[in-house]
Amino acid sequence: MAHIDYYFSFLSAWIYLSDGRLEKIAEKHGATVTYKPFDLLTAFDRLGAPRPSERPEGRKVYRMQELKRFKAKSGLPMNLTPPFWPTNVAPASYALIAAQEAVRNGSEGDLGKLVNGLSAAMWRDDKDISEDAVITAALKDAGFDPMLSMTGMLTGAELYPRNLEDAMTAGVFGSPFFIVTDTDERFWGQDRLEMLDDYLGTL
Repeated sequence: MAHIDYYFSFLSAWIYLSDGRLEKIAEKHGATVTYKPFDLLTAFDRLGAPRPSERPEGRKVYRMQELKRFKAKSGLPMNLTPPFWPTNVAPASYALIAAQEAVRNGSEGDLGKLVNGLSAAMWRDDKDISEDAVITAALKDAGFDPMLSMTGMLTGAELYPRNLEDAMTAGVFGSPFFIVTDTDERFWGQDRLEMLDDYLGTL
């Protein structure tokens, strides 16, 4: 059974455009997934890469054109300039980490739905995912105890920076980033999910 480490940041619009496809691919191939939200902006700093606000104007223009193209292709409702972007995504990341630990300990809940729900809150619904009310609503909708946003804070705060270190060690440089840990095969970007699907079919 293959295993996928999924590195991402809720700041990334490409997470929303992934639209649950990773989970469908993993289920198709019987693969497992570990969700590893990490501090993308700090990763850029450590890699010497410019943050989005510091990128050359040409790259900013290209990013927006690409977002428009992929939005049209996906058919998903999406605000390309959400009012609460960038925001502090640490609280939402903490909640996801806590939910994943709860699942490992036998709790019910849909981690993929939680990831997609939080992402959609920002990129579709114009909500601030740093706010507890938004996080607890997403937890509840995905079948988790809404109180995980509070009770899981320490766990999230401990593992979130560890995910960054894991990302740096694994060679991650963007979001979303998928690694088949069995073979160290790496895929960067939601537009590589089809290739991930094809690759898992060869294992």
